[in-house]
Amino acid sequence: MKRRIFDADHEAFRETVRTFLTKEVLPYYEQWEKDGIVSREAWRAAGRQGLLGLAVPEEYGGGGNTDFRYAAVIAEEFTRAGAPGLAIGLHNDIIGPYLTSLATEEQKRRWLPGFCSGETITAIAMTEPGAGSDLQGIRTTAEDRGDHWVLNGSKTFISNGILADLVIVVAKTTPEGGAHGLSLLVVERGAEGFERGRNLDKIGQKSQDTAELFFHDVRVPKENLLGELNGAFVHLMTNLAQERMGIAMAGIAAAEYLLEITTQYVKEREAFGRPLSKLQHIRFEIAEMATEVAVTRTFLDRCITDHSNGELDHVHASMAKWWATELQKRVADRCLQLHGGYGYMTEYRVARAFTDGRIQTIYGGTTEIMKEIIGRSLLG
Repeated sequence: MKRRIFDADHEAFRETVRTFLTKEVLPYYEQWEKDGIVSREAWRAAGRQGLLGLAVPEEYGGGGNTDFRYAAVIAEEFTRAGAPGLAIGLHNDIIGPYLTSLATEEQKRRWLPGFCSGETITAIAMTEPGAGSDLQGIRTTAEDRGDHWVLNGSKTFISNGILADLVIVVAKTTPEGGAHGLSLLVVERGAEGFERGRNLDKIGQKSQDTAELFFHDVRVPKENLLGELNGAFVHLMTNLAQERMGIAMAGIAAAEYLLEITTQYVKEREAFGRPLSKLQHIRFEIAEMATEVAVTRTFLDRCITDHSNGELDHVHASMAKWWATELQKRVADRCLQLHGGYGYMTEYRVARAFTDGRIQTIYGGTTEIMKEIIGRSLLG
């Protein structure tokens, strides 16, 4: 079905993204995968190309465009290219809204120009060794010392953790407040007592640096409080819908691409003297996946449009996230199976898509958490 959510400007932007991938990402991607990290120059190149800070006001160096469909284009093209390591979606769509909506004027002028140029790479540190989706389990503390906070604790599974110059840290500022005693503190590169642990060895997305972070008596200036004191829970809940949409958009784009390359593969690959595509079972497999992908795409495009118009609620964002990522997981598994032994070889895109995509049903809120959110909205 022809998609109806993009206009000529979006498609022109799509060509810009594809050119950027061809010139600045794909020639270096294999080396980044081996290194476990992308180059800082790639971030600066993205900034020069205007791919960073799309929604940041122009006065701070951004694009001044809040149309979420441009974010969808980036998610789709990076997914099709098999290049999740350069985490532009994390930077733009997850961390960007915290800085544009919560930062003071002074903070915006201090942080946003570098955010948009690629000189300042960002991360958000919420997950801890003993606390993931359960914010009440966060143990990182920030003690008020008058003109500064003293931050102590550790975080894990932090995307961009090695490269990040600015880290938004979720910390407990009122011990007895539970989830409503948390605040967001921005820790800058070079802060004394701020240390990075291992660049974690994952089964996929190897070029996307994911790290442990440690904070030992880190002095955080009072002017680095982001948003309201003890307001982190509300701030996090406000921005999670967009984070989940970003993950969902990558999920459906991955499923579409896997279906595309597998359809071509079964036409060309022969078994028992004829193409695999001549076998009824293969045709049924392709037909089932094509139908599921088409139906999911229709729902996702509606969600993208609604979010661009400020009308998407967290329940439908949760539906989009769990359904699209679980579909991605199923399609990746079935497409690998249809590739046979070749599907297990890393030189085939389906193999890397299988491992790169497995995290999709986990980060940004697990499938189980998404179902709980949806069920609670319906049943109380």
